[in-house]
Amino acid sequence: MTVTPMELTGAPAAEPGAVERRRSPRTPGRIPLSIVLGVLMVYFLVPFWWLIVNSSKSAAGLFGGDSALWFSGDIDYIGNLIDLFTYSGGIYARWLGNSALYALLGGVGATVLAVLAGYGFAKYRFFGRRASFAILLGAVMVPTTALVIPTFVLFAQIGWTNTIWAVIVPTLLNPFGVYLMNVYARDAVPDELLDAARVDGAGEFRTFLQVALPMMRPAIVTVLLLSVVASWNNFFLPLVMLSDNRLFPVTVGIGVWQSTASTYGAAGGQSLWSIIILGSLVSVIPLIIAFLTLQKYWRGGLSIGSLK
Repeated sequence: MTVTPMELTGAPAAEPGAVERRRSPRTPGRIPLSIVLGVLMVYFLVPFWWLIVNSSKSAAGLFGGDSALWFSGDIDYIGNLIDLFTYSGGIYARWLGNSALYALLGGVGATVLAVLAGYGFAKYRFFGRRASFAILLGAVMVPTTALVIPTFVLFAQIGWTNTIWAVIVPTLLNPFGVYLMNVYARDAVPDELLDAARVDGAGEFRTFLQVALPMMRPAIVTVLLLSVVASWNNFFLPLVMLSDNRLFPVTVGIGVWQSTASTYGAAGGQSLWSIIILGSLVSVIPLIIAFLTLQKYWRGGLSIGSLK
């Protein structure tokens, strides 16, 4: 007589085909989602591929009727890079440095303020907390472009226009970052852990730095990246605030080149279009590096809340 493992353990026998049903993935339900994701991937990658392809072409190849989505015979990245960084006295390198300065100071400053304000809203009870948070949520719904002209008028009265502070200071205010940090700190930082640190004699500042801040790291990195990207891609604010082209970020500088190329047309704009395309590609590379470098902190934050 043969005894099966099911009989020894006393577990009920599985129905015929149950193992196969459990192992077989639900492919019919995933097909529409895969199609949608594939379409979105193509939608976002095609413009980037277009930049990679056309930044390798000279002015003649760019306007010579070749395929816009494939390389031609005159691949010349090195020559285009030399033209890009030597055009108009090497102003493009200065624009890149300005963008890095604005993104670093504005992004880090906005992140610090968002972390402090979000943690304060989440873990402290004070008079006017609900009203202040309601005003904050209202500020999230106000588009930043609507505030550029009033900000310009205010900065003109104090003499801050055409300075780096006219670009950096407005980017320090990030209502969405404060809201995100508030939601994350409220759920990811237990009140019992903070109370335990206070009982052990830690002050509020030490409790925040050594207990709460490490647990908020994924949200901090998220707010930092969002703030840096927003500062790097900022266009309308520096366009209004700045008149000296040596203070332009790379977004405004490329926009000025584009206007110049469109104005001169075939007479003098063809050679400029090739460096405009390459300049657009180079301006994207720092953001890609930032995302690839900091993505591990997002993965590390996915397990928060899974262990007690």
